[in-house]
Amino acid sequence: MQERGLTIKNPSGLHMRPAGVFAKAILPFKSDVRFEIRGNEYNARSMLGILSAAVKRGDKIILRVSGDDEEACMAAVAVAVESGLGEL
Repeated sequence: MQERGLTIKNPSGLHMRPAGVFAKAILPFKSDVRFEIRGNEYNARSMLGILSAAVKRGDKIILRVSGDDEEACMAAVAVAVESGLGEL
């Protein structure tokens, strides 16, 4: 399992469009992807899960990826988050 802390940098947090970019970064991979914020864990493959987390700008999430392609998946998601999820 890979685990990494990421800070959400885009101005509006994980609302619908950036949440879609976040989820789309995960699509090519088979690994299980979850994230934790404020002590709660969410399924990163679920738009409902992502949106219900109410992630705002400056929030730090802990991304957890496990599976055969976990390293590549973690790298792809980290690049998406660090580049502002299409908003920077």
